[in-house]
Amino acid sequence: MAEHTFIVTKTCPICGEETRIVKLKSRIIAERTDEDFCVHYKDFNPYFYHIWFCEHCGFAADEKHFLAPMPARHKEKIRDFLKNRQLGLEFTEHRGVPEAVASYKLAIFYAGMLDATFAHRAGLELHLAWVYRDAGDEEHEREAMEHAAALYDQSIMKENYPQGAMTDNMVIYLIGAIYYRLGDYEKATQYLSRIIGDNNMRSMEPKTFDRARDLWQTIRERKEADGQG
Repeated sequence: MAEHTFIVTKTCPICGEETRIVKLKSRIIAERTDEDFCVHYKDFNPYFYHIWFCEHCGFAADEKHFLAPMPARHKEKIRDFLKNRQLGLEFTEHRGVPEAVASYKLAIFYAGMLDATFAHRAGLELHLAWVYRDAGDEEHEREAMEHAAALYDQSIMKENYPQGAMTDNMVIYLIGAIYYRLGDYEKATQYLSRIIGDNNMRSMEPKTFDRARDLWQTIRERKEADGQG
């Protein structure tokens, strides 16, 4: 596993202790990408290590939010919660599914506590779904995807875009892709049609338009094959 990872130490933004963090080496071979942007890699799953956590106090977040300056009121809120609680995960350089799931659930919990954006919380839920997908746990994968879709829907209604590399149209496509994987073709088509029905999308965001058109066509063909067309 050391061929893919290495250990560094970082200062926890909550307790101030030095904690060990597993980081990824850059060269990991991708094999394919699912409709909802889940990338499958050869012999290794980097999503297991997406969340950093403090082995002392139990705070967990993705790298960006672990390292970002945090308002004092947020630190105080988490410290108050952690008083007399032991939430620290045992450090291990090699994470399996249980450790990966536990890290995401902690990160999702803290993101909710700090009223993080809907988009950020949705992304954590979607990554958790990808961990379950890798494990073949369809029931929990569906649950996490449903949470992600609902949060992304709230995000496009209430939050401003772009957020990082994500545009609102990419999120609309992503919701459609999630519903496609959930087998809800009607909802998937509703979201995808918002993109392919926009004449400006082909020139403004051609990649998103092409993805939406191709997935819409796939759904149409599946419905016809099932006698629903």
